[in-house]
Amino acid sequence: MAYAGSAESASTGGEAGCASVAVTGRSMLWIALGAVLALMTLVVVIVMPAVDEDCAGYSVLGPSQTALPALDGFAPGDPRAAASIGTSTATNPSVMQTNPTATGTPSLAAGSGPIRRTLPLAVGTFTVSDVFGARGGAHLGVDLAATDGTTIYSVSEGRVVAAGPASGFGNWIVVDSVDTNGRSYSAVYGHMWDSGVHVRVGDTVTAGQPIAQVGSAGESSGPHLHFEIVPGGRFTGGRQIDPLPWLDGAPTPDVGGARAFSNDPRCSRGFGTAGGALAAGKVPPELEIWYRRAGSLCPQITPSLLAAQGRQESGFQRGANSPAGAQGLAQFLPGTAASTNPDDGRPYVVDADGNGVASVWDDGDAIIGQGRYMCAIAHKIMAWQAEGRVHGDVTALTLAAYNAGEGAVLASGGMPNQVAAHYSETRPYVANILAMEPQYRAPGSLGRFTPKDGSSGENIVEAANEWLGQPYVWGGGGPQGPSGGGLDGPGLTAAAVFAASSGTVTLPRTAEQQWEAGVEVPMGKLAPGDLVFSAFGPRGPAQVGIYSGNGRMIQSVPGAQARSRGGVTEVAVPGDARARRVL
Repeated sequence: MAYAGSAESASTGGEAGCASVAVTGRSMLWIALGAVLALMTLVVVIVMPAVDEDCAGYSVLGPSQTALPALDGFAPGDPRAAASIGTSTATNPSVMQTNPTATGTPSLAAGSGPIRRTLPLAVGTFTVSDVFGARGGAHLGVDLAATDGTTIYSVSEGRVVAAGPASGFGNWIVVDSVDTNGRSYSAVYGHMWDSGVHVRVGDTVTAGQPIAQVGSAGESSGPHLHFEIVPGGRFTGGRQIDPLPWLDGAPTPDVGGARAFSNDPRCSRGFGTAGGALAAGKVPPELEIWYRRAGSLCPQITPSLLAAQGRQESGFQRGANSPAGAQGLAQFLPGTAASTNPDDGRPYVVDADGNGVASVWDDGDAIIGQGRYMCAIAHKIMAWQAEGRVHGDVTALTLAAYNAGEGAVLASGGMPNQVAAHYSETRPYVANILAMEPQYRAPGSLGRFTPKDGSSGENIVEAANEWLGQPYVWGGGGPQGPSGGGLDGPGLTAAAVFAASSGTVTLPRTAEQQWEAGVEVPMGKLAPGDLVFSAFGPRGPAQVGIYSGNGRMIQSVPGAQARSRGGVTEVAVPGDARARRVL
């Protein structure tokens, strides 16, 4: 304002004219300097947030700490638990908890320096048999053909977040890593035989470390390694890129997904742990980090299972009290909460949130305690199974023991059957949680299938194809996929429809009940994805499968049946078939 006023008042005089020129030149200098500063600011705005964007420096858990306590809580007397980070809720469950924030720098980070990557197979031991983007864009990795048993190496350092059976892959290994540019990514290795997987969930691996051997399990026509690179994380919202340029040294791109260095759990999403397999946004945001951490304590207990169990137990409501005296989010009986965990000699409920008090009323303490108890039960049941004292699916029996007590499972030799409550309460409890669990599971966290745009029926067929070769197990499977090592007919259809509908359609458990779902369609208008029913009796059909086209269907049947070798396979549609469309 002062410069403009001086120029106007002196506009008629020579001296004023010179002054006007000087001021104008000075103004031009400031304008030029301002333009340079603006350009520098623009560069900073464009370049600096490329990694963290809105996820940097913000936490939904509270500002009091910059690092989470130990995964399974502090031991009694640990000095790190001495400083309270909020008002204890041990005696006042109505007080809102103040929880710590996630660590800002994950321990699996590679650090700075040159990019260290190795090939997944040794030079000269493989040929590229299928490239990225083949099969109409559906092939999201590269296939490296090699002799059965060829050693597979980790391409970089990182942490194993999945290892074992996986839909479509037969078996897989997923390793989460952080590149030198700070971006998260997963390396995926598929089609190993059961005996060819040499690492376990939670293991830390280094570049060039042998982790597996080439096989031909799952959807495979010969020995090869299916290899993927997934910036952003395989379970945490990332997407695949062509791994060959990446193996040549191209930096990991930013395609979304997890921000490994963010201190906001909504951005880190459990990356680098098995907790990444929890679907984002399905539980209250302040509880998400705890379900992710509790689901990383042991490979038998997943975060999605704990979340579904939390929904069943308390509906995620703090301060819940049952008529039987069970308390808090995880509905612990006080005696159970204080009982000794045989795995480590500490109580099940520990000071997980680091506020100096172990309490069933604290979010972190309750959920971590839930995970600790579930892991301990699973370990007991596996030991009893090895001794021949208990039979059945480990997950289902672990849930049953959480509800009815471990003794009930042992006394029954499996699913509790000793008293009426075992039938009216425990068994429905287990069934409800297993039916809900897929809703809390990250898409694709059990393998390759995720629904695509297009026909719902085609998605059902593609989902069913992922289970080809899976053994037949009577009563096996459901929306959550195989159980007890396999699938029966309605277990297969329930799994495929649930996956194809992104968890929105849950079919009932038996073929007779599934016959009531959807609408019947004439056999002359049969379309891929329709459910095909046969072997009708007074109560309805005894068998069900999925129409795949050209007079064929995908079905899981016992090996004794004349028209099938057993398990999930493709067979001819029988003559007495009728069909229904459920999507």
